[in-house]
Amino acid sequence: MLGLWPGRLGPVPLNRKAGLDLDNTNTSPALARRILQRILGWCRALVQPGLGWRQRAAAAAKLCLLLGTAGFVLLCAYAVALIPLTPSVADLRKTRNEQPSVLISVDGQRLATYRRFNREWVPLNRIAPHVPSALIATEDHRFYQHHGIDFYRTAGALVRTLGGNVQGGSTITQQLARNLYPEEIGRERSITRKLKETITALKIEHTFTKKEILENYLNTVPFLFNAFGIEMAARTYFDKPASKLTVLESATLIGMLKGNSYYNPVLNAERATARRNVVLSQMVRRGVLSQASYASLKDKPIQLDFERQLEARGNAPHFAEHIRKWLVDWADRNDYNIYADGLKVYTTIDSRLQAAANQAVKRQVDALQAVADVEWSNGPERPLSTSTASYVSAQRQGRAFDYFWRSKSGLVDAFVRESAQYRKAVAGGAQPADALAALRRDDDFMGKLRAEKTRLQAGMVAIDPTTGDVKAWVGSTDFDTDQYDHVGRAQRQPGSTFKPFVYGAALEQGMRPDRQFVDKVQDIPMPDGTVWRPEDVGTPSGRPTSMRDGLVYSKNTITAQVMSQVGPARAADFARRAGVRQSELKPVPSLALGTSPVTLLEMTAAYGTIASGGLHRAPMMVTRVEDRNGRVLVEFTLRGDRVLSRGTAEELTDMMRGAIDQGTGQAIRSQFGIRSDVAGKTGTTQDNTDGWFILMHPRLVTGAWVGFNDARVTMRSDYWGQGGHNALLLVGDFFRQASTRRMIDTAAVFPRARDGLPGAAIWGPPLDWLRRLIGDDPAPRKAAPANNVSSLEKMEQLIRDAFETGEAVQREWRRLRDFLDRVLQFFG
Repeated sequence: MLGLWPGRLGPVPLNRKAGLDLDNTNTSPALARRILQRILGWCRALVQPGLGWRQRAAAAAKLCLLLGTAGFVLLCAYAVALIPLTPSVADLRKTRNEQPSVLISVDGQRLATYRRFNREWVPLNRIAPHVPSALIATEDHRFYQHHGIDFYRTAGALVRTLGGNVQGGSTITQQLARNLYPEEIGRERSITRKLKETITALKIEHTFTKKEILENYLNTVPFLFNAFGIEMAARTYFDKPASKLTVLESATLIGMLKGNSYYNPVLNAERATARRNVVLSQMVRRGVLSQASYASLKDKPIQLDFERQLEARGNAPHFAEHIRKWLVDWADRNDYNIYADGLKVYTTIDSRLQAAANQAVKRQVDALQAVADVEWSNGPERPLSTSTASYVSAQRQGRAFDYFWRSKSGLVDAFVRESAQYRKAVAGGAQPADALAALRRDDDFMGKLRAEKTRLQAGMVAIDPTTGDVKAWVGSTDFDTDQYDHVGRAQRQPGSTFKPFVYGAALEQGMRPDRQFVDKVQDIPMPDGTVWRPEDVGTPSGRPTSMRDGLVYSKNTITAQVMSQVGPARAADFARRAGVRQSELKPVPSLALGTSPVTLLEMTAAYGTIASGGLHRAPMMVTRVEDRNGRVLVEFTLRGDRVLSRGTAEELTDMMRGAIDQGTGQAIRSQFGIRSDVAGKTGTTQDNTDGWFILMHPRLVTGAWVGFNDARVTMRSDYWGQGGHNALLLVGDFFRQASTRRMIDTAAVFPRARDGLPGAAIWGPPLDWLRRLIGDDPAPRKAAPANNVSSLEKMEQLIRDAFETGEAVQREWRRLRDFLDRVLQFFG
């Protein structure tokens, strides 16, 4: 046989079989040189003149064999290197035992379940037998013969792909690998993805039985419309469990696996029917369906009973999402998976108070939406009524926000320009004016934009000031339409609800509540050289007004003067100590009127500090985390820090009590009939953009915000734009429910400075009883009834007053009895 020896002009006869001559090779460099020379010799042979075609073919074959061997070795080495980057056998075993984490309320109710996907796992014996039969016949008919990789199918798919007909050669096991680990394996077409998929498939075959592989696959495959797994697919498309699926229904769902959008029966019934019949024909071909059955079934239409299967939100979805973000971080740091390890997260939420909060927000915001719809539907600006019921009745008579949309054309154009559709059109080459005009003519787009911009939003949170426990959390009017959390995330100007911090700082500086200021407008110089001129809605009286009345009646003129005496830095410091610690507070004079945006959670927590007598407790949401077996992994406790003196907290509480009894928060008593010891403050920002109200009770502090997501849209009239007429309704409704259903201790009173004195628990109650007996009653005064109260409401009020009087007598008797018991214990 002729060989080719490098360095010679022609062929040199070799006495041995062609190959690599390893004789006389004593070192690795020498061997490498010999191999390189041999390869170069083969390369020269391909172009050397005078050689026959057989010699050239032999050289080409050797070269191809060498390159192929080297490529295979490199591929194997690369595959070995990828093994640590694929899921381990332990990870695979976990998929069979995946258990989502759950969020549990303080009274034992499930608030949320943290699932990776919207699915319900069902065992193979609860899936109609037609489903796996159709799956195997269509997707992988040699499923029971191979060990994860079907080399025949892979080779056939490769040949067809090279021929221009792109086909996939993945087995059911390989597809399962992609379904279970989409992030680790990936979806892009690459050799890396295919190798990872192959390695993972081999591991799956080693870990699970064939039946377990089928069960895993059918429970993880996606079917569009947020339906994962065969059970959710059966409910979504046919409104039945997977165990009840017929042959036609099974074939329809399996047919979707090739393209769950392209072959979707909801989106394209004709295409889905054709694909279903392909599945049926494959079942006939593989012997799992008779030819007669196929003939009787193939012409039947697809009978859908479609209904989206929404994820169970629970009754505190924004709170659950807030905790989920924290829990993911905690689990990562402690090597847990919230979607698989079955953690039990115990929270401070009271499901009964949460339900009451949801109901109050829904009821009152619906009524306030009617107010906004009606007031912006026509020209006149004056309020139709001071009752939301009149607006609810008139809501159907006009088109919501019609006047707003017509009179504010420039603002509507700005809404359109800020939309994703407008940006996409301009990026695609359209002229800005043409894109604007086209979208303006699109009725569907404009309808959705109008609904989004004019949808009234709200947030409400309730905290126990004695513990810091968050008892209720409503982040928006509807989680499905607005996931943005208006409790813990949204920062809005708090308006007059910030004023108590200014007055609190003044009390700390030694100013008394009866300190007099003249009710007049003053020019206050700002650091930037401008002049700040705070005014009230009404004309200044020009008369001396006490600091207490300045807060009770929310007088901007008085508050500005108090701020001038205290200084913005001290007011900001007071607010931060009380609990406003995340948002930035700019120390400028206008801070007195709440110009620095804050969150509702911060403000409510800060009011909780005042209600607790000066002890700050950060909002507490989670008490402990357990594993699936009930073992406590972490437990949380909270200790209060004294940030305000008892005297300051008591005086400030009393001033804020006046805001409820005499000032802007009177509706709490006159409209909702609340007689407990409560205090609070309303808040309204410029142009009625934001409405606030925070109510303090010794056992529950509740804050609410009302407004539109886009601050350029506001309540129209000054009456309904005030926090005392919008946000107060939410809190009043909620607190009335909590009181009448005995969810809180209505007899509780705010802590007083004397409580810190020795023996106050013994001598305090009889002293209060004597003061009430002689008429020096520090209890809240009842506001005069409103003029527009009906006779029926007056009768209800009389009955309620009689009932509360009886309760008051019982409370006094219990207090006297407790006092006598303490005396007996003292001498006993």
